[in-house]
Amino acid sequence: MATITAPAAQSRREAPGPKDPKKKFDWGQPWVYLVAALAVAVSISPVLYVWIGGFRTTADINQNPAGWPDPWTLDSYIRVLGSDRFWGSVFSSSVVGIGTTLGAVAFGIMAAFVIARYDFRGRTVLYSLFAAGLMFPITVAVLPLSILLRELGLTGTFLGVIIPQVAFALPTTIIILVPFLKAIPAELEEAAMIDGAGRIGFFWRILLPLSMPGLVTVGVLAFIGSWNSYLLPLLVMAAGGMPQELWTLPLGVQQFSTQYSSDTGAVLAYTSLSMLPAIAFFLFAEKRIVGGLTGAVKG
Repeated sequence: MATITAPAAQSRREAPGPKDPKKKFDWGQPWVYLVAALAVAVSISPVLYVWIGGFRTTADINQNPAGWPDPWTLDSYIRVLGSDRFWGSVFSSSVVGIGTTLGAVAFGIMAAFVIARYDFRGRTVLYSLFAAGLMFPITVAVLPLSILLRELGLTGTFLGVIIPQVAFALPTTIIILVPFLKAIPAELEEAAMIDGAGRIGFFWRILLPLSMPGLVTVGVLAFIGSWNSYLLPLLVMAAGGMPQELWTLPLGVQQFSTQYSSDTGAVLAYTSLSMLPAIAFFLFAEKRIVGGLTGAVKG
């Protein structure tokens, strides 16, 4: 009996147990982590250089461009934060970013709802058109778009920036949201109909809450894309005669660096402060973005 059970007992002892869920890294693949570390270093190094450069004086930067601050000073940041033009650019970027986000999410969820939950002729073609919009850069539409906005009287206004940005954000929004809405079981809609809820009631009470991870994802992507946009605000605001105090932050950085080109420390401080809201917003919603993209792929 011992000769029969011993191998079984030995195999049970040698059988690998379940993996420790707390174990995050597998050091058996060092090259993977080396490549990841190099990619992170290449991505973060320029941002860190700009942030640290804001704590340096212009004379210190000119003497040793790659050195550490000697001495550390907050003068550049204080001057930028005390500038009315900087806060005017923050206001403009916030208005344009929030307007673009709300428009992209509102129109995107309505279009995605129709494509995902309704069966009609041309649905596949419509979805393909939105997918093709991902390959349509804004630079291609610069000339006709600028003429159209001028004819509509939208140059030099916030709406002249928000409306085109919503249009260019819709393809990404719909591509992400359609799989979310398709993954919602049809039985839920049937149960809602039995309980007396119409399609609008199902949309507001059931579909929107279940699609919240996807909505957060597309909202964050639309906001960051709007915050970093340069070409469209240049055409609508700068060329449209809007006061410089109301230019968005990317335009404000360019204008500030031109006006104060000799004050390198202040230019770096202005640049770093203009990046900070978008980076903070992205880091705050990072988990929701990953969860939303994962859900879209699974759907």
